[in-house]
Amino acid sequence: MLIRRAGPNDTESIRWVHGAAFARAGYPDGPPEVVLANELRACPAYLPTLDLVAEVDGAVVGHVIATRATIGPDASPVLGLGPLGVHPDHQGQGVGSVLVRATIARADEMGEPMIVLLGDPSYYARFGFVLSSTVGIEPPDEAWVHHFQVRPGQNYDPAVRGRFAYAEPFDHL
Repeated sequence: MLIRRAGPNDTESIRWVHGAAFARAGYPDGPPEVVLANELRACPAYLPTLDLVAEVDGAVVGHVIATRATIGPDASPVLGLGPLGVHPDHQGQGVGSVLVRATIARADEMGEPMIVLLGDPSYYARFGFVLSSTVGIEPPDEAWVHHFQVRPGQNYDPAVRGRFAYAEPFDHL
């Protein structure tokens, strides 16, 4: 498996991965994660270094993106991770884990204070994520409180607290 930065030629492959990974009834034009990934890649919060694909035998089978987000009244800059998608034919083979680890490594290299995400705590705990409520970070939607998580980075400042705000394309969901 090769993990690399996504490029402009990966747009259709990324659409294909998220379309298959998040396929569900009620979305005749495809799941919202497909549109979200495209909009994030075109918005001011986009960080090309944190737009990654996983390739197996030359085919893109996974994608993850982390974009600039903020916390609290001072709009302290942090990262919002998501969407993370792995094509169903490659799920359960460690592709998602490798993408998350690669994102964390790059975020640490960049000196990012924290990564925030909405996901399954039993999955993300292995990467050092904790429930956001334990560090004073509030989710944008209170219904998310049991699945909203934070991974403190090397430049983590416990004084950064308050409501989290994703990049603007998340507002369209």
